[in-house]
Amino acid sequence: MASNKYLKLKNKWVDKHRRISESLWTKHKKHLNWLSENSKQLAVGSLGSLILISSPGAQNLNPNQTVKTEEQSLIDKSTFLITDLKNILPSEIRPLTSDEEASVSAVLSRDFNMNVRPEIEEKRLNRSYGLIGAEQHLARYPGDTMSSHFDSQEETSLYYSSGMAPGLGAWRYFANSKESMTEEENLREKYYIAVQTFLAKDFSQRFAEYRDFFRFRKMLLVNPDNGRAIVTAIGDAGPAAWTGKHLGGSPEVMSYLERYDGAQRGPVLYFFIDDPENKIPLGPVK
Repeated sequence: MASNKYLKLKNKWVDKHRRISESLWTKHKKHLNWLSENSKQLAVGSLGSLILISSPGAQNLNPNQTVKTEEQSLIDKSTFLITDLKNILPSEIRPLTSDEEASVSAVLSRDFNMNVRPEIEEKRLNRSYGLIGAEQHLARYPGDTMSSHFDSQEETSLYYSSGMAPGLGAWRYFANSKESMTEEENLREKYYIAVQTFLAKDFSQRFAEYRDFFRFRKMLLVNPDNGRAIVTAIGDAGPAAWTGKHLGGSPEVMSYLERYDGAQRGPVLYFFIDDPENKIPLGPVK
């Protein structure tokens, strides 16, 4: 009886890792081909070790065999993050359970070395996993226009076509003037997100409290399909529930996460960052 139970568990484990391996190849063929072609230089020796390392017995690897190049380490990190999240997230895009949120928080906090949480000060959004849509640029200060909005010609070429929203963000301007604008205020707009603050529990009853809490609050966004992560600031409220989208990202946020609007839109994780001393910078997490 015990033998049959063990065999069933073993077969389940093998099948699970086979499916993970197939999924990784489908979504990350380019990077994994590079790993396979350079296997002689890898500490783990082959692509199969990517799955082996995350399985029981990996601790028996010789520490002297774990020297890797920076590029290999980055690939390994994103690969294992993708695998870990795949083991937690549901197949459908829905609000996560408390247990799922706790597991995701632990993974993100560990991998990105920051305190990532679905709730802070007993306040939370209506969900932490959902579909993201594209937002336009927001005016940073009175008089800000598309011609004055970008720091370089490269940024203009990449993001000018997104245009500027006709209205201001939920907290109006990010800075009082162009002259007084700090780099942090500039980055808050550059890496802003719009979240459904109005759907948070008790928002209507405690409007002023929640308004101040959400204002420019830092959140970590992660694309679970490619492992890309970015530190953002809540800069607007939305999108409306009828759109079918659960949050929106600035053109720069969408570009870095490799997420798109319309029929190709996909999900992201979005969790609060507990950063009371404001030490974690806004922008892509490398």
